[in-house]
Amino acid sequence: MGLSDAHSLLAWVLIVTNAVAGVWVLGANWWAALRSRVMWWSVAVAMAVVVAQVALGVAVQEIDDIESPPLHALYGFTALIAVGVIYSYAKQMRDRQYVVYGFGLLFIMGLGIRELFLA
Repeated sequence: MGLSDAHSLLAWVLIVTNAVAGVWVLGANWWAALRSRVMWWSVAVAMAVVVAQVALGVAVQEIDDIESPPLHALYGFTALIAVGVIYSYAKQMRDRQYVVYGFGLLFIMGLGIRELFLA
């Protein structure tokens, strides 16, 4: 498995982890029983996958000396920036943190889907 294959596989991991964590956190906004430490770990994993995916994408470009498809890098770096924005806004909006994280993670999932189809 080369770097490019790993990048393609990690794209699916990004989509699934952000979808699961996003839906879980949105559900926790309305059902307190869903709120747990494991939920926050799933959010952390989903966000870490975004960072790993962007780093791997940059490595693929540099090592394999290839150009990314149009807008592909834009969506990747937008997802990375979204992680920071989500984290900072959720801390400022404690009363709505579940909504911010939930929709933010689903936004990142959507970026991942869009990136996958652009590539």
